[in-house]
Amino acid sequence: MKIETLTADVLVVGGGTGGAAAAIQAARRGAKTVLVSEFPWLGGMLTASGVAAPDGNELLAFQTGIWGAFLRELRRRQPGGLDNAWVSFFTYEPKIGAAIFADWVKALPNLHWISGKVPRHVIREGDRILGVCFDEFTVHAHITLDGTELGDVLALAEVPYRWGWEDQTVFGEPSAPESLTDSKHSLYPLIQAYPVQAPTWVVVLQDMGEGEAALPIAAATHYASSQFQGAWEGYGPETFLTYGQLPGGRFMINWPQQGNDYGVNLQRLIQGETARQAWAIEAIAHSQNFAHFIQTQLGQRYGFASDTFPQIAGQLGGGAFALQPYYRESRRLVGLATVTELAILPHPDGQVAALPCNEHGEMSAIAIGNYPNDHHYPGFTMPLVTKSLYWGGRWTGTPFAIPYEALVPASVEGLLVCDKNLSVSHIANGATRLQPVVLGLGQAAGMAAALCIEQGCYPRALSVQTLQTALINDPEAPAAIVPLFDVLPQELNWNTQQRRYQTYPESYPMSGQVGISVYRKLEFSRENVGFFYDFEGILKAEMNGQNRQIQLQLCDECTLNLVSLHPAIHRQLQELKNNQKVHLKGIANYSAGWIQVVKIT
Repeated sequence: MKIETLTADVLVVGGGTGGAAAAIQAARRGAKTVLVSEFPWLGGMLTASGVAAPDGNELLAFQTGIWGAFLRELRRRQPGGLDNAWVSFFTYEPKIGAAIFADWVKALPNLHWISGKVPRHVIREGDRILGVCFDEFTVHAHITLDGTELGDVLALAEVPYRWGWEDQTVFGEPSAPESLTDSKHSLYPLIQAYPVQAPTWVVVLQDMGEGEAALPIAAATHYASSQFQGAWEGYGPETFLTYGQLPGGRFMINWPQQGNDYGVNLQRLIQGETARQAWAIEAIAHSQNFAHFIQTQLGQRYGFASDTFPQIAGQLGGGAFALQPYYRESRRLVGLATVTELAILPHPDGQVAALPCNEHGEMSAIAIGNYPNDHHYPGFTMPLVTKSLYWGGRWTGTPFAIPYEALVPASVEGLLVCDKNLSVSHIANGATRLQPVVLGLGQAAGMAAALCIEQGCYPRALSVQTLQTALINDPEAPAAIVPLFDVLPQELNWNTQQRRYQTYPESYPMSGQVGISVYRKLEFSRENVGFFYDFEGILKAEMNGQNRQIQLQLCDECTLNLVSLHPAIHRQLQELKNNQKVHLKGIANYSAGWIQVVKIT
């Protein structure tokens, strides 16, 4: 068989969340780009993995870059809006997310997308990566990006990576175990059971409606109802289902409590294709068994949403099951810098983590996140240092920034990573693994690769300030490099404030706020906010510890919490008086029990 040879400036291997963003950004910048994906859907966690309920970076000030552009397109395309569940402000049909990425790719003539292929061999000459071989073709590229779900290019190229836990002696992380080998340590059973966080094979159920019956869901192998007993304890069946409610009476089943996280013998994920396939068959069976349990417990009105994902010959998923697992952890690069728990925790006297700086004293942030540190180990609870705050009427995570050096290998040239495979500790991965963060990492890696082509250099020689400026000034999806609660991307001073802390990181406020006075007026629109309506009621405010919880009593039988993603509304809610009559505009989400406030009149 003749092997075709392709050449490119930039090769992106893997069409997941970070890989898709990287390829799009590199091509938009002008680089001749080849993107090779395993599946016909791009977007990874956001689409093919079925996690159509992204977490983190939900505040309006953090909706920047390709992440912000993705949300705007979802609001434009998704019938009924995005306010359906209580785990996320944004839930949608996975096929709509996949269509957005596909349309972005099709609009770029210098981006060649090949689907249905996986890497087989990496071309390496000394400490330089020169390209990747696939079954029917080889791609030679100046810069290669590993956007695979499990860091497969790292392994094929024999680039040093981490897999599993680190104890406190490695990075000094307060949540890390003191020892990995002491059998008397309280975390020893957890460490032995789970080298990495447990993935989930998402399945989507359809509510057929009152009095209707779906087709029976058969149990798969090794079914035992006892493994799911207590799944919705403390929540109730309705709250359990609406956790991941999608439009059209569908439910994303990605449930951690006695649910379908699957962590049996996870070492198989990096032991070759046969071992990984064996794990995948078991993971799908586990999700099928959970779906069977749900139907037997809650009624036959709930069945498989069998038209959610495409059926692909030779692939395990499809129909009601995601095309691939939702991997929460990957092989993790040994990079020029490593993101640790200390780098994502807020300053003791503030709400944000300190900005990262490199060995030259330059502020080196290229992507932002704010999710709380969240780890999944079925049957175990992992104690972690809290990184949450009460904001806008609800709990959210404290912001942090990720340095460019975490995308750059310490030992090879011509390679960048752009997904969960960045240089990060096992502990910190719980906050960096989320979809918006990975979109930001992908965008930064794609921009870095394109700049390397422009300047004729490799990633280690690229100026981080040049990369930051390109991200801030990108004409299609300008991306924040510094997290600021109270400067929105549509504000005229957004660019100025981003560049200010790029140049003077020492002036970055530990509150993460530059001051509410930057707002001239509150702007909102249907496109930016969604479907909003007028509400009138009596404000009910009470202190819960140090936090002021606010509700709107619409009538004797209906009281909803008031939340907001807008910094000006956040402040206004704190200033409203108890028992005063309030008129506002907002989006009611009855699954979440709240009104997302967009304007107080």
